[in-house]
Amino acid sequence: MLTRQFTLSLRRINRIELKPYANLFASVKPCSCRSEGSMTSVEESDVGILCYISHLPGFRGILKQRYSDFIVNEVDLDGNVVHLTSLEAPSEIAEEKKEKLVDLLDKDYSPTIESFRALAGESDAEKLKDFINQIASGVNKHDEFILLSPCSDKSHRAVVHNFFKESLKLFVTDTIDGPDSVSKSVRVRLNSGSHSGSRRNSKKRKERGDKPYDSRGSDNWPENIGKFLRFHLYKENKDTQEALGLLGKMLGVQPRSFGFAGTKDKRSVSTQRVTVFKQRASRLAALNEKLIGIKVGNFCHVNDGLVLGQLQGNRFTITLRSVSAETEDIVKASATALGENGFINYFGLQRFGSSSIPTHLIGAALLRGEWKAAVSLILDPREGDILFHFCSHV
Repeated sequence: MLTRQFTLSLRRINRIELKPYANLFASVKPCSCRSEGSMTSVEESDVGILCYISHLPGFRGILKQRYSDFIVNEVDLDGNVVHLTSLEAPSEIAEEKKEKLVDLLDKDYSPTIESFRALAGESDAEKLKDFINQIASGVNKHDEFILLSPCSDKSHRAVVHNFFKESLKLFVTDTIDGPDSVSKSVRVRLNSGSHSGSRRNSKKRKERGDKPYDSRGSDNWPENIGKFLRFHLYKENKDTQEALGLLGKMLGVQPRSFGFAGTKDKRSVSTQRVTVFKQRASRLAALNEKLIGIKVGNFCHVNDGLVLGQLQGNRFTITLRSVSAETEDIVKASATALGENGFINYFGLQRFGSSSIPTHLIGAALLRGEWKAAVSLILDPREGDILFHFCSHV
């Protein structure tokens, strides 16, 4: 008897096409469930799992005795295996130098105001002209914004917003409700990114007595840098959502700000790509000193975030412990067959649920169009339920 441990490396490609077993669906019948108290058990033969695909005698071993025995590396769409190779944040890409407020106010806005007059009308043009003059004079203005005339035409409001983005970067705009249910007004305020830290005109929201500003209007993200930061996430014994939840909490962002191509096993050491919206690499790199069992690195900015399915597969490096086989040749033959022929993703009893009614019976009823039977399997009282005991005594 041979007892030892060994490590093998596997690569799983997501796009695997298999021919189904003939008449397998026809063989799915109500199982001979064996009751154990309020629970029932299902055996592999009940769900059509009848044999091994390999004719080799096989051997025994312990999988995932330690989480470090299961190493997962994502494979991107170009076939590159993802590894964490650097924790350093790259030098920030040179940003376009922001103009200070004093420089912006030195400009002659007369031609711009005339263009705005043709777009928005006399009243709004004069309102904007007065607003610019009051800011330029240094007078502590009571109102920190102006409201343009109400407008129910969404496309026209969009043109106004774009006009300010392209021609009047001194200001930012957002939209608020107008005096009636169908109209809205464009609100114009000084661009906070041009204040150079000054907040002399700011007021607390309670003092303003109005709605908070829509931050989408004050987008100061550099145009020459992709809005998504992509990085490699290395984690130990944590699932993907848990790790991203922790990063989001430390960064002060919502979990939906992150994108990833697929979740990885919790009981493993895994490395995968992640994107996050509008974050600096230096902020994430600084978290490495505080994180336990998680590291981030290999930073770069990209234009698009990751979504589920944007990967070729995963590469697994698996250590089996307490391997027991009749001879070493059996282990070698099994490893060789695995390397040459690959493997079919394991499909075991964990796919059929753990309730008293196996989920494959419900699925079979749905596929046969037996809707009433499927609903009954889902909703009828089951042995062990309080409602079951109540109904049985009625």
